Amino acid sequence: MTVLSTPMLATAFKAADVDYGAIAPMLIVIAGAMLGVLVEAFAPRRLRHTIQVSLALVSLVAAFVVLVTVSTQQAHRGGTLAQAVIIDGPALFLQGAILAMAALGILTMAEKFGGQGADAFTPMGAAVPGSPHEAAALRAGMATSEVFPLTLFSVVGMLLFPAAGDLLTMFVALEVLSLPLYLLCGLARRRRLLSQEASLKYFLLGAFSSAFFLFGAALLYGYAGSLYLADIATAVTAANGALEGLLLPGVLLVLIGLLFKVGAVPFHSWTPDVYQGAPTPVTGFMAACTKVAAFGAILRVVYVGVEANRWDWRGGVIAVAALTMVVGAVLSVTQTDVKRLLAYSSIAHAGFILVAVLSFDKTGVSGTMFYLVAYGFMTIAGFAVVSLVRQGGSEASHLSQWAGLGRNHPVVAGVFAFLLLAFAGIPLTSGFAAKYAAFSPAISFGGRSGVALVIIGVICSVITAFVYVRLIVLMYFTDPPAGEAVVAETASPFTTIAITIGTLVTLVLGVLPSQTLDLAERSSQFLVR
Repeated sequence: MTVLSTPMLATAFKAADVDYGAIAPMLIVIAGAMLGVLVEAFAPRRLRHTIQVSLALVSLVAAFVVLVTVSTQQAHRGGTLAQAVIIDGPALFLQGAILAMAALGILTMAEKFGGQGADAFTPMGAAVPGSPHEAAALRAGMATSEVFPLTLFSVVGMLLFPAAGDLLTMFVALEVLSLPLYLLCGLARRRRLLSQEASLKYFLLGAFSSAFFLFGAALLYGYAGSLYLADIATAVTAANGALEGLLLPGVLLVLIGLLFKVGAVPFHSWTPDVYQGAPTPVTGFMAACTKVAAFGAILRVVYVGVEANRWDWRGGVIAVAALTMVVGAVLSVTQTDVKRLLAYSSIAHAGFILVAVLSFDKTGVSGTMFYLVAYGFMTIAGFAVVSLVRQGGSEASHLSQWAGLGRNHPVVAGVFAFLLLAFAGIPLTSGFAAKYAAFSPAISFGGRSGVALVIIGVICSVITAFVYVRLIVLMYFTDPPAGEAVVAETASPFTTIAITIGTLVTLVLGVLPSQTLDLAERSSQFLVR
């Protein structure tokens, strides 16, 4: 009998070096999320809301403090975990923005409006909408306080997404940030069927986008023999002719998966339905933080991994940017629901940010990061205001319900009007400074296509400005319809702090943007390893 000998595989396992200072913010947030799970299991029901809100806020603030004091030190810059995580200027800047915005998002989610649990969330997510089980859960004082650890788990994925050094880590981050959001979108207290429909649509379309990303990563692995962005960049520069046919399809499929997360056209169909159906605080959190994380990942892929062959795929992304601006601006004119209006506004803003990304210059990176910060804070504050405005006990979602708000609640209407002007890019708001920071590099380094995109962006900004001004006129100069008047709920200190901080940041970044712009410029250099 012949015995076939097989080569022995190496049995020694070499552990990856871990720079705990570099990844400390992520460790703190995930520790807070896991403690939140234990709170759901063991804490008394009457104390869960208070404990979960406190734990989430402490985790985010502690992570931000550690990020500023420890992770930003030069000793912690570079790759860790076998180069799977890259801590550099863009990663730190965007992680800090995500932590700050997530803290404001937690504050808005914690709003009770005098009830026993968070006002925006159903008392029992598993109950059929309108069923006796749901009514019994409400009478029993039950609350879905698990939304806070779910939010922290999503934040962990968002922190990892822009710092991922390889496509596999980036995919893990994509799923970690997305899966909790699918659940959070289906937990609205009111209009439950619409909320569950939004959750299902987001999940199904998100699964398709993840499949595109994975397929593209597989093609790039076949092309480069590695999933690391640095190795892919080296392979692109070497231009291996035998496998060249895998490169462009791989890049396009990966970009499709990423562009879905920012709501770029034609991958935007989920955005208006999910924004409308999700609990309003979740919509604000998702619109701000997910966009920051996803654009951070896009910047790393296109500036670190595949910049050398950008002339092969740049034209397609230019078309996506133009379509995104036009579709977002034009369709916002036809909207009658305030959350859908802000959803199409978010789509248009994604197009504006893509203009900066496509300049392929260091100033484009800094302009993108500044725009993300400016947009994020105004968005969380804006949706927080939307959650206050009620008619008949439910959120005033239809635009006609906002008529006369300025007369009955001038402060709330004034804050929302200021935020709408910021969305439009009016001077002395962060929106104006952000658009300048995004469009300037496109004109300087984007060539003719960059100039064309800026022209389209300016025209679309004018269109969206009409939409925002129309809503302002409705609040101040239109008589409310006969019947029940629109009211603004008295917010708790949590929501008041979130709106105040978001509005102040919007004002300060519009009047004195230089310090944040300088910080973004100093943080705009990517590290390969």
